[in-house]
Amino acid sequence: MEKLIFKKVIKDITLLFFLLCLTLGLIVWTLQAVNYLDFVTQDGHGLKTYFFYILYNFPKIIHRLIPFVFFISLFLVLTNYEAKNELVIFWTHGVSKMQFANIIIILSIILLVIQILIGSYISPVSQLKSRTFLKDSNIDYFSSLIKEGKFINAVKGLTIFIDKKDQDGNFKNIYIDDSSKENTKITYANNGKILDINNKKIFKLFNGKVINKKKNKINVFEFDQIDFNLSDYTTKTILTPKLQETSTKNLIVCFFSKFNFEKKNEKINCQASIKAEISQELFKRIYKPIYIPILALICSFLILLPKNNSGYKLQSSLTFLFGFLLLIISETALRYSTVSTLSTGIYLITPFILFIIIYLILFKKSKNV
Repeated sequence: MEKLIFKKVIKDITLLFFLLCLTLGLIVWTLQAVNYLDFVTQDGHGLKTYFFYILYNFPKIIHRLIPFVFFISLFLVLTNYEAKNELVIFWTHGVSKMQFANIIIILSIILLVIQILIGSYISPVSQLKSRTFLKDSNIDYFSSLIKEGKFINAVKGLTIFIDKKDQDGNFKNIYIDDSSKENTKITYANNGKILDINNKKIFKLFNGKVINKKKNKINVFEFDQIDFNLSDYTTKTILTPKLQETSTKNLIVCFFSKFNFEKKNEKINCQASIKAEISQELFKRIYKPIYIPILALICSFLILLPKNNSGYKLQSSLTFLFGFLLLIISETALRYSTVSTLSTGIYLITPFILFIIIYLILFKKSKNV
């Protein structure tokens, strides 16, 4: 009978967890997707690039939501059990409150391992893929960005101004300032049009002049027609992988390169100036999930008192409050975990102390009620 009860508990918590995780994840993902529309409206990337970029960022969202969703799932399931008098049925069938709490703790440890897996491997890999996909993409919608009387600088080192644009996509009075290389090149043209030739964006310019300025030398020449290859230019979107997109293995190698920390490794620039950031990123991926079992312990206080007890509402409110505060503390503590050696030590030992204290309090109270 106990096995059936525990299977039901695990099933109910797991189903609600996945449902809430998917629902909240999609909501956050949609909100972020709206913010990333700049890739199309300002940076000129196509909708395919935009879609895959935001798709690869979904695991990162799930990783951040897991502790909060697990806490809410536990809270809702346990309060629902009490409301339907199901907890009383569990106790009458010989299940002790600490047995019940231990099952929840075991479930939280399994989730802890899953979050570490997502944070240390799946999320960095997916974010790196999104960055790589963005880097390898071309500026598909560049021509749609060009508007009358507006300076366009979606491309690094390139500024374009168009006086007029007709319905057929023809431009008049064109100004192009190219400072992407050592020399500065300014191009004026009376007419022009952007064409796709051999999968390249070519700006065909007619009747104008080019001014080349290199150091103190200036060269000017006129032209009847010239092709300006836009595919040679890169987007202003940041393409260099960030720490969040670097593999955990490379971060660990970089972190333990204590005696030669300035040396560049092939995947990341191991500079001493970012040692704190690397430590914090590793804590976020590998150590921060340790707060999940503590959340499970806090929620276990909901099983101590029946709903007809005068202190039940207060205990439910305090359980939710302490759980929410723990989520805030876990986020805040991470930010200050690398300020000094002392703060790192406190950050590492605090979860174990909290777990032991809360478990002992729960054990003592379970014997007295």
